[in-house]
Amino acid sequence: MELKLTREIAYDLVVEKIGKNNLLKHILAVEIAMRRLAEHLGEDPDYWGLVGLVHDLDYNETKDDEHYHTYVTREWLAEYELPEEVFHAIHAHPGHVPCESRLDWALYSVDPTTGFLVACALMHPHKKLASVDANFMMRRFREKRFAAGAARENMAACSNLGLDLEEFFLLVRDAMLTEADRLGL
Repeated sequence: MELKLTREIAYDLVVEKIGKNNLLKHILAVEIAMRRLAEHLGEDPDYWGLVGLVHDLDYNETKDDEHYHTYVTREWLAEYELPEEVFHAIHAHPGHVPCESRLDWALYSVDPTTGFLVACALMHPHKKLASVDANFMMRRFREKRFAAGAARENMAACSNLGLDLEEFFLLVRDAMLTEADRLGL
């Protein structure tokens, strides 16, 4: 009999596999942003949030061989009742498979954006995400050396969700602001 993966079970798995550190903050930021995008796009926020929560579950296990990243997660979650589209989105976020659905494009776009916005907050004179406005984000986006690890192409792929980049950044930022204290922002 397969088990149901609840948010609580998923969170406990993430803490067990990742620990309580900056990677956990990243994962929580992705979860929060995925929930907000789902609400905005008329999708199920619990479902999309769960995908965001487990997207990097195997990172510590696979960080030295990114070819295995997401595939170990699939093995660990095999006992749960998860639709194939969950695994497709998880595999698509690092580019292992092409994005096909709105869920895929959302995770693909959100993942680097959360890190980019953390960098924006840290670069801002106030060092707070609440002080980062659309103009600041767009200027930093155009600076290729700023937060160079945040793939611009992935962030710009929000257009596949019918969102322009500025609107997308604001949605993700506003989602992250709801948990700013917990995210250290």
